[in-house]
Parts: sequence; structure tokens; C-alpha cells
Amino acid sequence: MERVPILKLGDILIVSIQIDLDDQSVLALQEDLADMVVASGARGVIIDITAVEIVDSFIGRMLSTIAAMTRMLDAETVVVGMRPAVAITLVELGLSLGGVRTALNLEKGVAMLEHVRGAAG
Repeated sequence: MERVPILKLGDILIVSIQIDLDDQSVLALQEDLADMVVASGARGVIIDITAVEIVDSFIGRMLSTIAAMTRMLDAETVVVGMRPAVAITLVELGLSLGGVRTALNLEKGVAMLEHVRGAAG
């Protein structure tokens, strides 16, 4: 099982998914990310899915679960780099990704987190 690396940039954790995720790697990512949010005191999480070509309902639910989990740990999550085909698939699957913020790219994701934190603080 490959693990997805989690990078820290200031108080933001960046997860760039470059592999095909199976169920075990998704569960490991959720656990690793929760541990990193707590250990680092991160206030934001960016999940870059630019390299992800296929999303099924499990992966869609995983994104929603991670967003809910990090929100409970006082960090906001932004999913960036979603391809049009992935967005279409998620809509066709009926997954609205409630509670998940999205941005077109990493730069806009960082700006969104800064805006959200500025509005909250």
C-alpha cells in the first residue's frame, strides 16, 4: 500500500494525490491527515486531485469525510485541481461534496483558505 505524502506549508497541510487510491490507502490518508492536523496545529488542508482521473463514490465520500473531520479539528479543507470529467462523474453519482470547498488550482486554494480564516478571525 502506498501512502500519500502530506506536506506542511506554514499552517496549511498540502496533500497531492499522485497515485490511484484504493480503499486501504484512502483510510490511511484519513488517519495520517487527522494525526498531522492535530500534531501541527494546521488551520487549513488542501487536497490536490489534479492527477486523479477517476473518482468513484468511495473517493467522493472520502473527500467529504476528510472535510468534516478536519473541520472538527479546527481546520478548513479545500479540494483543488478537479478535472471536468471528475466533476461530471461526481454529479452523475449524486455526490455534491457537501461542506467541501473547491478551487481551480493550488494558488486559488491557498487564497480561499486565507480568506476563510480572515473572515473567521
